[in-house]
Amino acid sequence: MRRAVLTVAGAVLLSGATALAFFSGGYYAEPRLIAAIAVWALVLALTLTGESPLPRTLPGRLALGGLVLLTLWSALSVSWAPLRGPAIEAVERLVLYTGALLLAVGVLRTRAALRAVEPALAAGAAVVIGYGLAGRLLPGIVHLERSRSADGRLEQPITYWNAEGALAAVGLVLCARLVADRTRPLAVRIAAAAATAPLGAGVYLSYSRGAIAGAVLGLVLLVALAPTFAQLRASALALVAGAAAAATSAALPGVASLAGSEPERDGAIALAVLALLAGVAGLVAARSGGPDRPLPQPRRLRLAAAVVTAAVAVGLVAAGLGERPTAAELAAGAQAGRLTTASSNRYEYWRVGLDAFQRKPLTGLGAAGFRVEWLRERTIPEAVRDAHSLEVEIAAELGLLGLVAFALMVTGMVLATRRALRARAAAAAGPAAALSVWFLHASIDWDWQLPAVTLPAIVLAGALIAIAEEPVSDAGR
Repeated sequence: MRRAVLTVAGAVLLSGATALAFFSGGYYAEPRLIAAIAVWALVLALTLTGESPLPRTLPGRLALGGLVLLTLWSALSVSWAPLRGPAIEAVERLVLYTGALLLAVGVLRTRAALRAVEPALAAGAAVVIGYGLAGRLLPGIVHLERSRSADGRLEQPITYWNAEGALAAVGLVLCARLVADRTRPLAVRIAAAAATAPLGAGVYLSYSRGAIAGAVLGLVLLVALAPTFAQLRASALALVAGAAAAATSAALPGVASLAGSEPERDGAIALAVLALLAGVAGLVAARSGGPDRPLPQPRRLRLAAAVVTAAVAVGLVAAGLGERPTAAELAAGAQAGRLTTASSNRYEYWRVGLDAFQRKPLTGLGAAGFRVEWLRERTIPEAVRDAHSLEVEIAAELGLLGLVAFALMVTGMVLATRRALRARAAAAAGPAAALSVWFLHASIDWDWQLPAVTLPAIVLAGALIAIAEEPVSDAGR
């Protein structure tokens, strides 16, 4: 019975986010509620079969405790939130995430399930991005819905282009780790290498600057966290294959922005080139066997990666604080030119959110209250529901206690990551780098509201907590 429960729970945990992607990313209530019911039923089943899902170490308890506190405070804030319905939906989402973290910790203590995390999440990202690309590569055969707000950017099936880019970036980083892991079957390494081409195209076609920066930083972090020549080559392979796929997409209007007079021709050319790139990447992975060697001075690599990560994170915020998009930039839509500027309306969203926090620092506006505050305080005629930054939104809606809860959760995850890297660096490097990509992107967008993008991050956090529970040995350092 216990084995059957673990098998079902593992299958749901590792495939649930991919399934939700095809229901608008799980943004709306019905699929999210079904997912929450399934997750908590499996948590109960695990508990009844003697498999406690509670973390066993302090870092894991801090992470879970912070998430639980965030959920409880959000539930309490419904009483003063300006809109009761959206506030309850925000609580429902947190209940799903709390259950998913418990389920991940309980299931991923088994080596087989933990071993499946990276290939399953990478495959899920490839499926989602591949589906979105199909409408561009095979426009005469596959017809996908298009929204006017997307302006030709890659949006299906999640229906939000930046989220597509974030998921593609996470998948690209996980694939790069799989390619470098010599303990994986050769077929897995070849498939992961081949997937870097469409995932790279997905990152680019989202036209998300945060996703592009996150993908590059994730590949850099992989080399720092798994400092071997194999990982260096695998990260370079992913970067080159992804960049080549992006360049191909950019050169063909029918693929780059769903424009142009011959979309079928452009799609056929792009499909042929992507297939060629995937084949070449797979061949390179197949020929890169043999013993691996560590890179020199790994501590300096980690320090350099940390500095670069911090610099890019600060730069994404600071570079555009003084910028505002011009009418021409807003009208340009899905063009590569938008990648050369930090101009964005999100800096106005952040201003409104931070002003709200200053006025109500203790209680905040209440769950999902930002959308009302924005309509009241906005200076531009745009309707948005989220602050486009997880930290800013928590500050505005949940105040100081919400920030404390969030800080506890993040602190627990950071400490669990550190301990996991000391215990088994090879197993923890991929989840740590991919989770960093998600966190960076969630800090400048509304990934938190999309379970299809955030649930993989929850699973990766659960994997790191499970690894952190293992004894630390010198071999894992």
